[in-house]
Amino acid sequence: MRIDIVTLFPEVALAPLSDSIIQRARAAGIVEVIGHQLRDWSEDKHRRVDDSPCGGGQGMLLKPEPLFAAVEALRGPATRVILMTPQGKPFKQAVARELAAAEHLLILCGHYEGVDQRVIEALVDEEISIGDYILTNGALAAAVLCDAVIRLLPGALGDERSPVDESFSDPNLLEAPAYTRPIEFRGMVVPEVLISGHHGKISAWKEAQALERTRRNRPDLLESPRADSEI
Repeated sequence: MRIDIVTLFPEVALAPLSDSIIQRARAAGIVEVIGHQLRDWSEDKHRRVDDSPCGGGQGMLLKPEPLFAAVEALRGPATRVILMTPQGKPFKQAVARELAAAEHLLILCGHYEGVDQRVIEALVDEEISIGDYILTNGALAAAVLCDAVIRLLPGALGDERSPVDESFSDPNLLEAPAYTRPIEFRGMVVPEVLISGHHGKISAWKEAQALERTRRNRPDLLESPRADSEI
């Protein structure tokens, strides 16, 4: 897979992807991630890429010219163009799995008050939001999306079971609580069932605990349809 990130802050987008599991996946050739400076496509002598909104309003918008030039330079036949924006559809595990099957992702990072609507209408395949809050720029959101997608690529985690046995693998359940050694620590003891060796009882315990944790922390998931229908 190849991922191109177009942003005013490529170093911000790439920094979280330059260590640990994601960096090893990049070094192994599983994924290629490239950050691009949007100003490189500006035709303004001051490399300006923003202007005030037509009709008034606060803030600035990213202009269409540099974004069109960037997409036209980087897009190929199999490219999916994604805009990181608070107005996008929610980014969930099902969406990450879908994007992990793509050959090429081209991620545009919003900034200021957003982008000119013509960019969205003519260039963007999907608008994605990582949450109902506002960030300083879309480079941070792009890094989150890349991390979630890259770790799903074959070979990225090493243990192929890892992306299966975790929260949101089932879109309606959180992951069950987990314990390791020592068995007793400061008066707190690992549940006996987990050291019983009885796989059936362990499985049943994990399912019950996952349901209880979901009821406590994310009851909204239990009210959602049981399917990856958020794609």
